Amino acid sequence: MNDAAPLPRIQILLVDDHNLFRRGLRALLEQDERFEVCGEAGDVGEALRRLALCQPDLILLDNHLPGVHGVDAIPSLKEAAAQARILMLTVSENENDLSRALQAGADGYLLKTVESEQLCDAIIKVLDGESVISPEMMTKLVSVFRTRPAQAASVPQAMAPEAAPCTAMLASLSPREREILLLIANGDSNKLIARALNIAETTVKIHVQHILRKLGLSSRVQAAVYATSQGMT
Repeated sequence: MNDAAPLPRIQILLVDDHNLFRRGLRALLEQDERFEVCGEAGDVGEALRRLALCQPDLILLDNHLPGVHGVDAIPSLKEAAAQARILMLTVSENENDLSRALQAGADGYLLKTVESEQLCDAIIKVLDGESVISPEMMTKLVSVFRTRPAQAASVPQAMAPEAAPCTAMLASLSPREREILLLIANGDSNKLIARALNIAETTVKIHVQHILRKLGLSSRVQAAVYATSQGMT
């Protein structure tokens, strides 16, 4: 009986102007047999040249690049690699950078303080069509939605609910689920929610799944935006 052929590795392009960081990130990602770094670039021009040689599944993109900033390069990168997802990986906690990245079509926004396991999980989620944002940035996303409706309306569809679920759907949430939804809107991670409510983190995950199912949403980012739009925060 022949063994099944191994699945092809997810191809990733790293775009960051720090050589040491790229080397470390490459080594970290390639410890996971699901990933392969197909190229590296230190600026946008080099990234576009790399895209002429390889077609990655995902581009890990820093924002503070020499010349053209990462958020400004998203349209040209998408044009050069239409099938590639773009995940920002940056030190910038600026809400304007976050907002501009999402408006330009980024599929996620992570801070470089992210744990390696969380980064790998985020890559898989983005490739599955989900949008990911660092918990630290969730509150800022909600703030943008609350104070700048015109900008919030430009957030990609994957980030915002396709249609606001009716009041009856919100009423279908249990008191505990409403409590957790409010904490999600405040930007709390599952770990922080578990600590605040004195319950297990696995229990929080189950509640989050139930909340998303009842509201017809697909991510906690959507849940946070929805809770804000319903005046829960």
